[in-house]
Formats: sequence, C-alpha cells, structure tokens
Amino acid sequence: MTGIRRTGIRAALFTVPLVVGVLGAAALPAGAAALPAGAAASHRPAKSLTCRGAGVDPDAAVRYRDEILIDAPLSTVWELQTDIGRWPSWQAPVTTAERLDPGPLRRGSAFRWTTPVPPNPTPATSLQITSTVEQLAHHSCIRWTGPAIGDGLHIGGVHVWNFTRTRGGVRVSTEETHTGPQVDADVPTATALLRRGLEAWLNDLKATAEARAHHRPE
Repeated sequence: MTGIRRTGIRAALFTVPLVVGVLGAAALPAGAAALPAGAAASHRPAKSLTCRGAGVDPDAAVRYRDEILIDAPLSTVWELQTDIGRWPSWQAPVTTAERLDPGPLRRGSAFRWTTPVPPNPTPATSLQITSTVEQLAHHSCIRWTGPAIGDGLHIGGVHVWNFTRTRGGVRVSTEETHTGPQVDADVPTATALLRRGLEAWLNDLKATAEARAHHRPE
C-alpha cells in the first residue's frame, strides 16, 4: 500500500506511496499543482500488472502505474526490495520497518513499517502500515496488501511489483491502488501524491541497486 517524497512522507502500504494520498493538497510541495479534475482516470492501463494471476483493486478510484530500467543484476534488485528491515537505509520516508516472520520473503509473510505524516489540515501523525504478501514468484513478482492506520486515518492498499530481465538490466514495473474515505474525497490529489511516491520509490531503488552493482572496492 503504496507512495511521495520530501514532504516528509511518501506513502503506500505499501508502499510508502500509500499514505500520502490522505494528505490532500496541503501536502503538495510548494509550487506543485494537483492534477486537474478527471485526471485520475487517465492513468488506467487497459491491462493491470499481476502476480500469479492477481492484480490491484479493479474498483479503486485512486491508482497509478510506473516503471523504470535499472542497470544492475536482478538478484541485486530483488534483494533490496525483499530485505524489508533495511528499507530505511535507502528510503528516507520509511522510518521503521520490521518483518513479522523469519526467513526469505514468501507468500504469507507480513511486515510492519511506519512513515510520518506532517501537519496538514489535521495534526501530524505517523502511519503504521501492516502489509501481507499475498502472491510471490521468486525474481519475478510480488503482490502485497494491507491497511495504513494513523490518527483519524485508515487506508487500504494493494501493491503489485513485476521484475523483468532486459538487455539493459532489469525493468521494474509497479502498480498500486488506494481505497478509503480520505483518498476517495479528493481522487486527483491522492493520485498525484501516489504518483510522486511511486516515482520516488523506483528512483531510490534504481540509485541504490546501481551503486551496489557498480561499486568496486579499491
């Protein structure tokens, strides 16, 4: 649930992207404008991403999809994405992250993480996100779901990730949906914030994976 960047949050269940959608126009960076009315429906691909046949919430009004090419081995990208406890080391909006079960990430794995929500029309709070992996194929895809909860806030999210080897490295594709009264009250703004969160997550993943892949000790 899923994203968001240096307004102090990013959001997501899932992605970090999830939570910022609740903040409304007050959370937008200075000078940034919310999407115009009706824009939320414009980024709705004909075919959604899936993992083992399951995708995002087809009825969600708030959704976004994006992808990036990463010049690094698939094993490096996969390790970064699935080592939940280390997320705060390369994603500033994630303040804490912990696995709730041991071993490699797999179907049924759960993890809890937090991200701050700065003051907006409501007082500052911290969102606690509890995500559960519903589908997973090693080095191929992950789909997780779960609630993001803060003072007066409750958002549901579904987040799908696809990882595909390419000539240039790895294409990482992601799609996320949010539901709940806070995000449904202002779909264009919530969608714009989700977009920023997913873009930030992908850019952080790319920078970290490429730095690790191309680092050569002296």
